[in-house]
Amino acid sequence: MALFQWLQESFRQFFLFAFILIVLLMKFLLIDKSRKTRSNLPPGPPTIPIIGNLHQLGTMPHLSLQSLAHKYGPIIYLQLGQIPTVVLSSARLAKEVLKTHDLALANRPQLFAAKHLLYNCTDVTFAPYGAYWRHIRKICIHELLSDKRVHSYSSVREEEVARLVRRVAGTYPGTINLSKMLGLYANDVLCHVAFGRDFSEGGDYHRHGFKEMLDEVQELLGGFSVGDFFPSLEFIHTLTGMKSRMQDTFRRFDQLFDQILNEHITSEKVEEHKDLVDFLIEVQKNDSDELPLTTDNIKAIIMDMFGAGTDTNFITLDWVMTELLMNPKVMEKAQREVRSTVKERRVVAESDLHQLQYMRALIKEVLRLHPPTPILVPRESMEEIILEGYKIPAKTRVLVNAWAVGRNPESWEDPNTFKPERFLGSNIDYRGQDFELIPFGAGRRGCPGITFATAVIELALAQLLYSFDWELPPGTCAEDLDLTEVFGISMYKKESLCVVAKPHFL
Repeated sequence: MALFQWLQESFRQFFLFAFILIVLLMKFLLIDKSRKTRSNLPPGPPTIPIIGNLHQLGTMPHLSLQSLAHKYGPIIYLQLGQIPTVVLSSARLAKEVLKTHDLALANRPQLFAAKHLLYNCTDVTFAPYGAYWRHIRKICIHELLSDKRVHSYSSVREEEVARLVRRVAGTYPGTINLSKMLGLYANDVLCHVAFGRDFSEGGDYHRHGFKEMLDEVQELLGGFSVGDFFPSLEFIHTLTGMKSRMQDTFRRFDQLFDQILNEHITSEKVEEHKDLVDFLIEVQKNDSDELPLTTDNIKAIIMDMFGAGTDTNFITLDWVMTELLMNPKVMEKAQREVRSTVKERRVVAESDLHQLQYMRALIKEVLRLHPPTPILVPRESMEEIILEGYKIPAKTRVLVNAWAVGRNPESWEDPNTFKPERFLGSNIDYRGQDFELIPFGAGRRGCPGITFATAVIELALAQLLYSFDWELPPGTCAEDLDLTEVFGISMYKKESLCVVAKPHFL
């Protein structure tokens, strides 16, 4: 019976593939010829009919694209199905795209997943460049994520860090799934700040399936599904099952957002207790008639908060702790710095963080080697531009491989070695002005939540370094750690980090 089912499924997949192949062959028979008629494109590998260079992306595109850059140079041209694509892998070219030609490349391609998950691309990340995008970005920068607003939530961060410490301490002398704990912390901070409540472990967290929903969104928004490279053949998403996955995930999030918005609309809060959703509702009420903020627009912005506000922070903290356990001398140095700064106090204050220069260097080194978004969210040229003497036509998709930029030997000495000391005495930062280090992007479409992310990451890391002595479980060594990653719009480790955390103050 099992053999019959396997044969049935194999035949189904074969005929599905054959059908798609025939349709594509009829529609794109001239793809190679059309490319040859273009002149002065960047170098790149040969294409094959129909799919162009799609077969060369592999399951980990950031690695495949870095390998192609080694062969063809830091600017390469690929034909990914129907999509002409330029990929950049050096700081010098990243600066050209994200600064010099920032305006011409300020648009986003309309990815199928973004349209279906983000309310027709009305969020900050994927909205097309124009008046609406400028309006909601201004709201996010001035109303939701300004330095003043982020600072106003310091008590939330302190409360959630204290809860994280209690969770970790309660597991000793056993082994703890630290990745899970860090994910809960990042989620709790975001939900507390954005919604005025938490969806923590147990209760709503599991009832809504937060972790699974967020993982699904990050994977679906990765922008490397087959259908996104053949936009005229939208039915591919149905045949591959991608559309049904998106619809199910969207429905679950939409129901949750309805619940959250209803709670906020019916509640009356004093000013100091208002959260980010409260401020969005206020903006909606007071908005101009020219660019009114709809309920779906608010939901799209909330979805952005979930993705950017949870995954980036969790992934960075998870990689920091992983690298520290693989580099015990770095761990010891970072702990010595924190403990000598905080001294006998049991709690790290946010006012202590500016003194922790080695810890900040450590975070930069992790973001260099493990950017949460290895390939920055794609841009699309609105007009023809010239890069390195090559003509880049309008409607070309432009990818910046931040993972490759962070490991490019043109910018970094011994680039594959974990060495936080490289940032001591260096002015290089990740806020979008230094193009050797661009985990959050740069320019108009750079991430507006850098200040929020920095505050969430630094306080938690400093307290964990201060409060615990960390070891791998008995019988486990650094070489045993599985560092395999799952590719998506953000990229997390497939296997959780399990450790033993011994409280430093017993």
